Amino acid sequence: MGITQAMDMIFDTKVAILVLDDLPVWQKLNVTAFLATGIAGAAPEAMGDPYEDSVGRRHARLLGQPMLIFAAGPEALQRAWRAGIERGLTRAVYVRAMFSTGHDAANRAAFRAEPADAPDLVGVALRGPKKDVDKATKGAALHP
Repeated sequence: MGITQAMDMIFDTKVAILVLDDLPVWQKLNVTAFLATGIAGAAPEAMGDPYEDSVGRRHARLLGQPMLIFAAGPEALQRAWRAGIERGLTRAVYVRAMFSTGHDAANRAAFRAEPADAPDLVGVALRGPKKDVDKATKGAALHP
């Protein structure tokens, strides 16, 4: 049984992160990390309990379900983003202009300056009912 089949049996929601496939690896990792925190922040009910090691030290909570990471071209990113809006999914976004900013307020300003119907997306994360996330990510391949 693959991970997606196992997830379908356990969770009624799904988290998918789509990242532009031609970015340098460091940018893919950076975008993925930012998008994951966006989903976690928007879905506190999806967070697991704090971790505790064998000597009792506490560690931060993690999202309580797997996140699927997809490599996507610009068209797939736009399609997933539009489907996320149409289906009312929780969304986190990262646009190319955010690579040149230095803080959160500048990131929000960069996103606000993007064309509303076609932002220059380099990453989008979605969370919601499995069937809706599956439809939004249809055609995207899991990141190698």
